[in-house]
Amino acid sequence: MPDTTGQPLFERLKRPNVQYLFLAILIGVLAGYGAVLFKYVLKSMQWIFYHHSGDMLLFADEIPLWMKIVMPTVGGVVVGLVVSYFASEAKGHGVPEVIQAIALRGGRIRKRVAAAKIFASAVTIGSGGSVGREGPMVQIGSSIGSSVGQLFKVPSVHMRTMVGCGAAAGIAATFNAPIAGVLFALEIIIGDFGVMQFSPVVLSSVTATTISRYYFGDFPHFQIPAYSIVSLWEFCFYPILGVITGFVALAFTKILYKFEDWFEAIPIRDWIKPAIGGALLGCVFAIFPEVFGVGYGAMNQALNNSMELKLLFVLIFVKILASSITLGSGGSGGIFAPSLFMGAMTGGAFGLVLHTLLPGQTALPGAYALVAMGGVVAGTTYAPITAILIIFEMSGTYSIILPLMLTCITATVMNSTIRRASIYTTKLLRRGIDIEAGRDRHLLEHIMVKEVMSRNVVSIPESMPLEQIIWTFKTQNASYLHVIDQEEKLTGIISFRDIRTVLDEEELFQLIIAHDLSTRDLVVVSTDDTLQDALDRITERGVSQLPVLSSGSGRKLVGTLTESDINAAYNSALIKDEILKPD
Repeated sequence: MPDTTGQPLFERLKRPNVQYLFLAILIGVLAGYGAVLFKYVLKSMQWIFYHHSGDMLLFADEIPLWMKIVMPTVGGVVVGLVVSYFASEAKGHGVPEVIQAIALRGGRIRKRVAAAKIFASAVTIGSGGSVGREGPMVQIGSSIGSSVGQLFKVPSVHMRTMVGCGAAAGIAATFNAPIAGVLFALEIIIGDFGVMQFSPVVLSSVTATTISRYYFGDFPHFQIPAYSIVSLWEFCFYPILGVITGFVALAFTKILYKFEDWFEAIPIRDWIKPAIGGALLGCVFAIFPEVFGVGYGAMNQALNNSMELKLLFVLIFVKILASSITLGSGGSGGIFAPSLFMGAMTGGAFGLVLHTLLPGQTALPGAYALVAMGGVVAGTTYAPITAILIIFEMSGTYSIILPLMLTCITATVMNSTIRRASIYTTKLLRRGIDIEAGRDRHLLEHIMVKEVMSRNVVSIPESMPLEQIIWTFKTQNASYLHVIDQEEKLTGIISFRDIRTVLDEEELFQLIIAHDLSTRDLVVVSTDDTLQDALDRITERGVSQLPVLSSGSGRKLVGTLTESDINAAYNSALIKDEILKPD
């Protein structure tokens, strides 16, 4: 390693790693102010729609019924137009789009996305959409990080770190949770805890949090009483709570995408669908104002033991319904806050029943509500570390760390066993993008064998004697000879290794034929298989090439595919993917 201690300070600052740290701070500043702007725009939108900017529970009785239905409908129309004609990425909860941009486009996100997401999400939530602010802020921050990276021509290998910086800054500034912001970016967005990623992400998160605290103060997100473990017996109940919150998270994920499918199937223009969703949503919160917008008012009631059991239980399902309608119809917002809401209601109901049965051995219901918030977040995102830290930072309560760890880990392990994809990666899987399998799988799954295979295949008849087989190897310079029958169907393969044992037996040269020497336990591909199918078979069998058969009923030998052909096709697709990325 070269000695840099004698270099002038200015020269050391010009090193790329140091420059990325300065870019991280810049991203943190811009994302921090983006979060401040988003909060002000959100409050302004709610004021425009309802002439109130506080929690709906404070003024629900003052709003006439027609307004509760009409305003979300109008908001849906506005969002539908923005998504359809300005930036389609603003639709939905945003995080899958960021993950997709990192995995498939080298972290490049269109510059207009940040502005579109701020406006679309503010209109959705301000008009009553039952979604959260964290998804929009992740996408806004990520868009800022990507734009900064593109402006300064950051290499593709470092672009995902720039995007992660923006995502961390967005979460940190939104929830006043810098540690959780860092872990969210590393655990969910980047998927890498390396030092090269960690340092810039931390700087961005801290910078954005500092800006947010300057404008909104430094205080826990939720004002809750002090809780503590009443009895060691309580540790037996928190894994049970983990299982329950896991099932709630699974239900939310499944129902959300069911609604998305239903709205997708409606044969009308896409920009009208959010308006239909808004009208349905208005009917819901006309009865249950608790699910309006983010829903922090209802969450605080659950955390402070101010809600009855029946309402706690009902609101779990009402929130699932309201959030699924909002996002399924094409609204813009996050799933983090709805998950927190469902967790608060689930834990509050569980804790109320438990405390009624065992008052001397259990804490008040609010403690279970707080822990369950993390459980549902972990069960939907499959990110238990982020869930644990974000609840800890949002509450400022250390005493719930151990119960929180038990609940979140239980929910994550159970749900990831039942359903492979999280609420984020499910959306990508539905688009045919398997992020968990890796970027190479995505690229190879879109290339057919017939596009890459070599048609210059060396074949011999089954009746060819050994003498001619040896001559064919010498003249054709082939590693394998493909043995075919009279109908040109593949029956076996001969490698040079197969004939080594009989090379010295000259008396057998005319007696042994190809049929006797060929290997018949074959692994093959057809012309309509993908390169990923081919690569999986090569890896499984440990071979270096595969015969290619026609996809019709004849199954005739038409070509061959080598591992080097697959590698060349992958590299070509990778380069093409880089060149064709949108600005």
